[in-house]
Amino acid sequence: MRKTFGTGSVWEQTLGYSRAVQVDNTLFISATAASGAEGIVGDDFYSQTKYILEKLGTVLEDAGFSYEDVVQSKLYLTDISKWEEAGRAHGEVFGEIRPTLALVHVLPFLDPEMLVEIELVAQKSA
Repeated sequence: MRKTFGTGSVWEQTLGYSRAVQVDNTLFISATAASGAEGIVGDDFYSQTKYILEKLGTVLEDAGFSYEDVVQSKLYLTDISKWEEAGRAHGEVFGEIRPTLALVHVLPFLDPEMLVEIELVAQKSA
């Protein structure tokens, strides 16, 4: 079984991707930024990470998953020296769940106000 989930973003259609794709009992969530209706939400690594994780909580819920199902998390940071700020927000959500984690230093995103993107993989027990 393969099912796609979108958020209505114009970029999903333009670039030909889904916010999330479920294959059997696994959900793959595309890298997500702190973009809201009025633009980028937050101006530091902590606030953007926190906002993104809240946004991804909704994506998980819409697909019938939860934070507890997350097995892999990847944080893409434009300034790796700020890893502790992003890590603190990540730990507030995943401290007891403890998925695998990658902190990846990247060049600036398309929008220079974007500091963080997060990609998740979640899996339900079979």
